[in-house]
Amino acid sequence: MIDRRTFIACGLAAVGIGNLSGIGLAQTYPGRPVRLMVGYAPGGANDIVARLIGQWLSERFGQTYIIENRPGAASNIATEAVVNSSPDGYSLLLVNASNAINATLYEKLSYNFIRDIVPVAGIMRVPNVMAVNSSFPAGKRF
Repeated sequence: MIDRRTFIACGLAAVGIGNLSGIGLAQTYPGRPVRLMVGYAPGGANDIVARLIGQWLSERFGQTYIIENRPGAASNIATEAVVNSSPDGYSLLLVNASNAINATLYEKLSYNFIRDIVPVAGIMRVPNVMAVNSSFPAGKRF
């Protein structure tokens, strides 16, 4: 059995520890400019979406969001740049369907898209349609 004085001392220590935990607060994100990589040339649909989202995020968080276009290799260049950057949340990638397609088309990518990229938010949806000649023996599979 614990005496009253020890019980009160433990209670005060617990309250004191709870108050000290506020001292070690993490920095608010973002604390410096954030790069938003786009795997396509400026002026296209992906670039426009990235610039709109970057402007909205800048206004919301009060930090600069830099849109960086790295066109080429069906967006693999931009994806590789983000994969090779430090995993601190300051290098973001605008992903689209081509990133999933690239994982099946290219045999020797220097990254594994599923393992190396973490989804943060869905910002748009785009329907995709595959069209073939009517003589092609494709069947419906739903």
